[in-house]
Amino acid sequence: MSDTPLLFDRRLLRQRRARFVDEIANREVLIAHVAREIAERVDIMLRPFPRALDLGAYRGLLGRNIAALKSVGEVFYAESVYEYAARCPRPTIVCDEDLLPFANGVFNLVVSGLALHRVNDLPGSLIQIRRALAPDGLFMAAALGSNALSELRECLLEAEEEIERGASPRVSPFGDVRAYGALLQRAGFALPVTDAEDVTVIYPSPRELMREIRVLGGGNVLTARSKRPLSRRTLARAEELYRTRYGTPDGKVTATFQFVFMSGWAPDPSQQKPLAPGSARARLADALNTEERSAGDKASFPERKSKT
Repeated sequence: MSDTPLLFDRRLLRQRRARFVDEIANREVLIAHVAREIAERVDIMLRPFPRALDLGAYRGLLGRNIAALKSVGEVFYAESVYEYAARCPRPTIVCDEDLLPFANGVFNLVVSGLALHRVNDLPGSLIQIRRALAPDGLFMAAALGSNALSELRECLLEAEEEIERGASPRVSPFGDVRAYGALLQRAGFALPVTDAEDVTVIYPSPRELMREIRVLGGGNVLTARSKRPLSRRTLARAEELYRTRYGTPDGKVTATFQFVFMSGWAPDPSQQKPLAPGSARARLADALNTEERSAGDKASFPERKSKT
């Protein structure tokens, strides 16, 4: 952890999230969407998960969805903000998502909904999650992807550059599908899978969108952020740009949220292994009923007949 760049001010993040704890119940549409999706994916695994962990639990909505599945036994909840942990079902642990206090192999399932994109050491967090899983245990999570909040990022940067003749990052960067997949492999997960979903959400105004982002813990807590708040003039210009470019006919605005779903398994000898190169017993060319050519051969194409 000492050599890991501190992208986020985690202390400030916890303080700001705690400020909105009474609002979160009315702002869980996105969390609820992710919770349903992850629960459905866990449910189709058709295997028992006696002990599960909801990591970065907010009020525990994802964990409750998981606990309702017949295949899942006891569910633990881990949250970095005490005020949220106090609203989760028991048993609950207060800890950072990249500083896990769990012994090796204690969980059969670890899930996380919209929390891991805010940690400073995501590779380290994934390694700790993999170690906390029993052999052949499942990890499944959703995090914001690189296309999330692209409209807001664009308008804030342009407005600040125009009004204040300089711009600083106002929306956190997020990883793309390939980056998350590479991190799963790097952390030692077997059979890693990632996929992305873009969801368009309609808000009454850009200001209401920004309010919801702050409630969900997505406000600007970058360590490289400008310590000076946006001026009213700059904020008004950003809202004007947003309404012009992403407004709806009825005066509302749209926002894109990209969710990257990731899954991986703690390694176990019983899992499927990829075949060694050259071990196939049948030729692909035979299966496709075509002619096999070496990589150095030039493909021949039929002559194009000119029309007369």
